[in-house]
Amino acid sequence: MSDYAKALGARLRAIRTQQGLSLHGVEEKSHGRWKAVVVGSYERGDRAVTVQRLSELAEFYGVPVGELLPEGSTVAPLEQSPRIVLDLERLSQVPKEQGGPLARYAATIQSQRGDYNGRVLSIRYEDLRSLAVIYDTSPSKLTEQLVSWGVLSPEAGQEATPSDV
Repeated sequence: MSDYAKALGARLRAIRTQQGLSLHGVEEKSHGRWKAVVVGSYERGDRAVTVQRLSELAEFYGVPVGELLPEGSTVAPLEQSPRIVLDLERLSQVPKEQGGPLARYAATIQSQRGDYNGRVLSIRYEDLRSLAVIYDTSPSKLTEQLVSWGVLSPEAGQEATPSDV
């Protein structure tokens, strides 16, 4: 068992206990998705956790993946974040029930930037992740929805979701 696996396990245990969950509580809250014995083995460092599973655990706990990594660990930033450009004219044509949260978010960014050209708005991938939380979906699913609304070009949509981590 490596020191890193032990440190990762300690972070996992700390997050779980901060949320007032026992190992069995995790299993119950996840409706069996996360077995107590598996989570316990991750926490002891007895079992390797894949990046995918770590991401899923972070989502379950409601924390960024980086919070699960041991102290001193860094997540390498993307070399170049993809440019995500929203078509605000098309957004104005999306029914409010669907596009309302995105329109309010875009208006807030425009206000903060003093950018009122009204035609397009560039957002960061982190904004897309925040919007996905608002829409209760993943960034990739939200990207598909934005493409279907015509708010995001299909080409940009392919670049917009490097991962859902």
